[in-house]
Amino acid sequence: MRNLQSCATFIRSMNDSRPIGVFDSGIGGLTVVKAVRELLPNENIFYLGDTARVPYGGKSPATVERYSREMIEMLVAEDVKAIVIACNSASAVALPKIEGDLRIPIVGVIQPGAQAAIAATRNRHVGVIGTRATIKSGAYERAIHALDSDIDITARSCPLLVPLIEEGWLNDEITDRVIARYLEPLVRQGIDTLVLGCTHYPLLVDAISRFLQGKVTLVDSAKNCAKAVEQLLDGESIRNPKGSGKLQVALTDTPEGFLDVAREALQLEIGQVELREVLHGAPSL
Repeated sequence: MRNLQSCATFIRSMNDSRPIGVFDSGIGGLTVVKAVRELLPNENIFYLGDTARVPYGGKSPATVERYSREMIEMLVAEDVKAIVIACNSASAVALPKIEGDLRIPIVGVIQPGAQAAIAATRNRHVGVIGTRATIKSGAYERAIHALDSDIDITARSCPLLVPLIEEGWLNDEITDRVIARYLEPLVRQGIDTLVLGCTHYPLLVDAISRFLQGKVTLVDSAKNCAKAVEQLLDGESIRNPKGSGKLQVALTDTPEGFLDVAREALQLEIGQVELREVLHGAPSL
């Protein structure tokens, strides 16, 4: 009898249709959603955007951790089978303190980005751009140097980019000028690889590429995170091998231009967006 129960549990784990939970402070995490859907089209995804409190990048570490715990608790309530922190700030500041408390697997975006940067660089000088919280944490430096201590890293915070993206100014003269102002010092210092250390930033890949003119290789944290999600699901034997995955989106505040940016820039089909009240308090996880 016990063997039959074990076999049934194994079969269920190999056909797990529960959604993957993904959260970010705003729309940036939808770049991860798009990459996951392209790589794992059978998977259902529940996306939670904390649009009431975007961005996380300028918040204190304690606040980012509290917000992250609240978002994770909301995803756990949706019976997700795994959680993706599609936010570099939360991955850098909160993930190391949270992952040991969770009963379900969780992955962030820092480690996949670090691995991809090392594989991409030729002159062993990597640039990293991100929010203030991500850059101040030194998370990318630690992750990269843990894999290769001889890599030179030049990091810079770019706090104006997320508001410009949330505003939908993806191809705008002002945005181009801000990008040039941020990236020119990194290029002068000789980087040959640039980690987009914020999941919002892939939405600016065309504008960033125009400035770099092919001289620097871009590392997209969203695509590399999707690969890490695939490895996680395989490692836990919780993939959904059949069917067409569905995307459900919930936000903590009115989306404003959220849907337009998602549809135009990412070509994502998003149905009715739900509004969810933030679960305040001490999450049990």
